[in-house]
Amino acid sequence: MKRIIIAFTLLTLAAGLKAQQMDTTKKAGGKTSSTDSLLNSMSSDDKHQDVIGAFKATRLILSPTTTTVKKNNLNFLVIHRFGDIGTPAGGGRTLIGLDAVSDVYIGFEYGLSDNLNIDFGRNTIGGLIELGLKYAVLHQKMDDSSPIAITFLGEYGVRPYGSFSSYSARNSYLGQAIISRKFTSALSLQVSPIYVYDNTALPDVAGNDKGFFALSGALRYKVTKHMSLIVDYEHPFSSFRTGANGFSDPLGFGIEIETGGHVFTLNITNSRAVSEINSLSNTQSDYGRGQFRIGFTISRMFDFNHHDKGNGYK
Repeated sequence: MKRIIIAFTLLTLAAGLKAQQMDTTKKAGGKTSSTDSLLNSMSSDDKHQDVIGAFKATRLILSPTTTTVKKNNLNFLVIHRFGDIGTPAGGGRTLIGLDAVSDVYIGFEYGLSDNLNIDFGRNTIGGLIELGLKYAVLHQKMDDSSPIAITFLGEYGVRPYGSFSSYSARNSYLGQAIISRKFTSALSLQVSPIYVYDNTALPDVAGNDKGFFALSGALRYKVTKHMSLIVDYEHPFSSFRTGANGFSDPLGFGIEIETGGHVFTLNITNSRAVSEINSLSNTQSDYGRGQFRIGFTISRMFDFNHHDKGNGYK
């Protein structure tokens, strides 16, 4: 089943490279709402109207997107995962998990340029602190001269607490190439090959590999002007991280809502961890055992550019 999902995602994206050019041209003279203006501070660049943005937010449920924050903009993120819904410890005892906390992430993404971001955040699980660079190397174009968007992401993570043999043993690293395409005005897909390396294997048990490759795939389908459905899936290629050893692939389903400069995502996922370093390395929660949870992401953009009157966003 896992191979079928991965193959389907890759084939669908590849097929779309020859899809007909979609009609995304807006009517001239149309008014722009405050919501659209604020959300345009993402990487869909006003200076380059031929660029197509496959996603509004920089993150989905599990995965980052090809979208970057524009120059001198700051994206503030709060991501929360609650407790299990379907286990004996969940349900009514914890108000379907809302009384419990699996993980909380608070972070910032700042645009050094329209294509280059620096990211910083902290996770509850392991006290993991992350520092990353995100660079958009290719944008999808309306004339199909560039049928896909490609963004590179590199992250360094450190666990400042806990017992480790050295500072180096606290470190983890992640590198990925994010590839997306907007097929129609409603449908966007992306795939991302990933490499994760933990200087101390997570979990630190005999036989676990420190470094491994992974692949993620995500789908966004727009159902109204400001609401979309999301499916997000990750698969680590690790001989140790298998069902026989109690591991599961992270999988999430969600609703994304754009409102007044915020992007809000409400989701359900089996992953306890927010960070890809943690979720890919150590997801042992399974839908079949009731180990899934409600989560949300709040993304709020702050624009520190200087604007001339009447010019709006640059």
